[in-house]
Amino acid sequence: MSTSRSTAMRGPNRLRWGVVATVKAPCEQVLNFAAHHAELGAHRIHICLDVPDADLAEALRAHPKLRVLVCDAAHWRKLGMRRPVKHQVRQTMNATHMYNHRAQVDWLAHIDVDEFLWPETDMADILGRLRDDVFCARVRPIESLAGDGHGFKGLVPPGPERKKIVERLYPRYGHHVRGGFLSHVAGKIFARTGQPDVTLRIHNMFRGDDVNPGAVELDRVALCHRHVTDWPDWIAAYRYRLEKGSYRADLPPARPRERGGLSLHDLLSRIESEQGEPGLRAFFDELCADTPSRRAALREEGLLRICDLDLAAKRRKHFPDFV
Repeated sequence: MSTSRSTAMRGPNRLRWGVVATVKAPCEQVLNFAAHHAELGAHRIHICLDVPDADLAEALRAHPKLRVLVCDAAHWRKLGMRRPVKHQVRQTMNATHMYNHRAQVDWLAHIDVDEFLWPETDMADILGRLRDDVFCARVRPIESLAGDGHGFKGLVPPGPERKKIVERLYPRYGHHVRGGFLSHVAGKIFARTGQPDVTLRIHNMFRGDDVNPGAVELDRVALCHRHVTDWPDWIAAYRYRLEKGSYRADLPPARPRERGGLSLHDLLSRIESEQGEPGLRAFFDELCADTPSRRAALREEGLLRICDLDLAAKRRKHFPDFV
């Protein structure tokens, strides 16, 4: 995938696109997310603060493309409910609310604060070329390596060679991990706005009972998922992910249990029980370490992606008073 970028064109009839995210993250991480998508030309960046933060709200509101929703008790009363316990439900409720009431764009993507759109060319141009009967478009993820922030790995594609490729890349634990990814492989959805009875979910959209109507794949756009930055970050997030997040118990294994498959929850729990933190570190190193040999192996399989997000520079540009 090319790493070149074109500056978004301006004009009165320019297609407008935006993103919505419910966030609970350090200020710098949220500003990185906002700055990256502002630099790509997003017309609106909707940030829903899962935990009220006056300083962060002030920083975000200083940018003309940002819209901030503080998810306090008054917000949930306005939506006619108590604050949902599960963060996934809060995410979908906020995204749906923004879509139906405050989108201010032609296309809206529901993504997370650790996900960064990476189009081959101008995002508005890519979306503007979709047929009128396309109501949603899927962006597939690439997953970060734990290194300088530039290295990402592509998903080992389904097919007769997947098992062999996975075994070459990840010989010890790869058969328990879907296509070599620790996190989601489904990607995220851009939804065309102005449609009735729409609900946005984490990985899909519904129009009434119709799931992903008129869906296409945006194969010229990647979703850079920084699920991993380094070992301290990963182990700090491990317990939450195991209990409530992307490694939780209700998610299915990569392959059927009757064929020896273990869910990530079961696998990681077993590793921790039998080997402790050194075992978890060995798992992390096999799946996530950014080393010359890992990059070479991924390159050999056609799965290495280099994406210099340059987040610090973008943050300084778009939020110079909050660096």
